[in-house]
Amino acid sequence: MTETSTWSQRFESALHPAIASFNASISFDIELIEYDITGSQAHAKMLAHTGIISPEEGEKLVTGLEQILQEYQQGTFQPGIDAEDVHFAVETRLTEIVGDVGKKLHTARSRNDQVGTDTRLYLREQIQQIRQYLRAFQSILLEIAEKNVETLIPGYTHLQRAQPVSLAHHLLAYFQMAQRDWERLGDVYKRVNISPLGCGALAGTTFPIDRHYTAQLLDFDSIYANSLDGVSDRDFAIEFLCAASMIMVHLSRLSEEVILWSSEEFRFVSLKDSCATGSSIMPQKKNPDVPELVRGKTGRVFGHLQAMLVIMKGLPLAYNKDLQEDKEGIFDSVNTVKACLEAMTILMGEGLEFRQQRLAEAVTEDFSNATDVADYLAAKGVPFREAYNLVGKVVKTSIAAGKLLKDLTIEEWQEIHPAFDTDIYEAISPRQVVSARNSYGGTGFNQIKQALLDARSQITE
Repeated sequence: MTETSTWSQRFESALHPAIASFNASISFDIELIEYDITGSQAHAKMLAHTGIISPEEGEKLVTGLEQILQEYQQGTFQPGIDAEDVHFAVETRLTEIVGDVGKKLHTARSRNDQVGTDTRLYLREQIQQIRQYLRAFQSILLEIAEKNVETLIPGYTHLQRAQPVSLAHHLLAYFQMAQRDWERLGDVYKRVNISPLGCGALAGTTFPIDRHYTAQLLDFDSIYANSLDGVSDRDFAIEFLCAASMIMVHLSRLSEEVILWSSEEFRFVSLKDSCATGSSIMPQKKNPDVPELVRGKTGRVFGHLQAMLVIMKGLPLAYNKDLQEDKEGIFDSVNTVKACLEAMTILMGEGLEFRQQRLAEAVTEDFSNATDVADYLAAKGVPFREAYNLVGKVVKTSIAAGKLLKDLTIEEWQEIHPAFDTDIYEAISPRQVVSARNSYGGTGFNQIKQALLDARSQITE
């Protein structure tokens, strides 16, 4: 048994059934059907506008395409493998609806510029939706931060206690990451929103088309200046996957912190039942499944980026069938990023609670105020490097004695250096340590309050 060929009389026999199935993309590019119809309607209007077909024929094509859209949305149009791809499926159904005039739709157009147009229409809409998800995520981070300006949390470098910071300051770091993601997608959008429609298979067309007209109908900002580039360019897809990967990097980093914070070793947060699961054999367990899944799903988006780079690295101009492999990675990345942003927004907003008492204890049980002792001496005229070395010795002897810096007597301080006075205790208190870092962008409370105002204005512009 052989498949019915959709090709010209150049071929004497049809595809082998297995090859027809291998070659087909309808199983996944059906995702583009609404965008394919939108692009086809614009193309039909352009054909009528330029006199390539009559106004009546153009109207028939547009109306027929609208009917296909309604049938698809109602579930009555469900093309199978014999359609090969969404473009042939729509064109075949259109001809059934409007007759032979349906065969004129593909005039002055190739599937190469058609699929490029569809993909861009899809991706620009998805970019705008993902940016909305990012704004929702930022809003939750900002809400939590606004309530926790004076809540302190240990700050880490090398996953070792470094200096205490405001919890708001910590969360605003992720807000800024998300802001860059939002801006980065806006930059990608500019290069997505360029129309390849009218580039044909690779060399343009002999028909008197008006590419600017279709670009205007489809709200593209501009058109490709080179037809070879127009049908073979996937830079925009790679850029999107890069931006998607960066979003996942940021979500995964936060996920890792939530996983650590919820562990018994940290106990900085409690997971609520709505966003955690248990163990099938250990009744005491409450597992951070949401951040673990986000951390895990990050790899699949990275994989799609890598796959797209590998697909493109050796392709000669212009279109090659390899480019059919771009869509599944894009579709899956879009869905994964949306799902992870939504899940993390819910987790942060509803699924965890910061344990205030534990956090208050955590910032008093280490030597993360050691830098402030050195700063204290430096402010009193002791060269910083000398002060640094002195404090290093103090930390060493204090650890040996089982003491923290706050436990040293004033006599012990003055034995270290006569510049120490009783105000050292205030200088190394966690609240003062945080408050004193009032440089621009620092964790000082005044800086954070201004940063919160700035952040609020960013997401309400």
